[in-house]
Amino acid sequence: MAVLGDRPADREVTQDGKPLYRVNLSDVDLRGLDREVGLTEDGDPRRSNFRFANWTGADLRAAGLENFDLFGASLDYANMPGVNLQNTDLRQAFLGRAILTDARLGAADMTGADLGGANLHGAHLSRAGETNDTSEADSSATLTDASLIGANLSNADLRGVVMARADLTDADLTGADLRGADLANADLSNVDLTGAKLAGTKLSGAIVDGTRGLPSGSRNTS
Repeated sequence: MAVLGDRPADREVTQDGKPLYRVNLSDVDLRGLDREVGLTEDGDPRRSNFRFANWTGADLRAAGLENFDLFGASLDYANMPGVNLQNTDLRQAFLGRAILTDARLGAADMTGADLGGANLHGAHLSRAGETNDTSEADSSATLTDASLIGANLSNADLRGVVMARADLTDADLTGADLRGADLANADLSNVDLTGAKLAGTKLSGAIVDGTRGLPSGSRNTS
């Protein structure tokens, strides 16, 4: 396991004291990984830091990565069906062609992430209904400015998800639950929304050239 770099300003340590900043885990078999990271002094979940780590092609089937810090990490082509990425920091991460079928991504922050060609069929990007203590808005993933070109989001739970200014060109959203989602100023060119649930979806400023399955009059300009 090679540590590829280190900057004191960004470095965090895990409970065992080993720095994992920029660690190289490409093509590693990490099936079922479930790291217990404990709590901070304030009682908040402690983040296991894998910032800018290389997880390209890693096998993370059914792994538990909840609360991980994967800011800027490379997860292209990673195999992650059923992975738990709830509350995970995935800002500016690279997940191109990653397999995230049935993954749990509620409250994950994927601002500016690249998910081009990723497979998120049946993924859960909202935790609505899981707990009575968390509101739908607070429990949904954030994908502001994210790239989802050609991504498969069919039958995904996207209730309340924020995808403002996201690029969803050529994405498959058939049967997706987008109730209350924010798609303001998103690029929905050639997106297939056939069978999608769109009640309360914000579409103000969205590009809908070639968009299929968008009911007439469904644009929400509020």
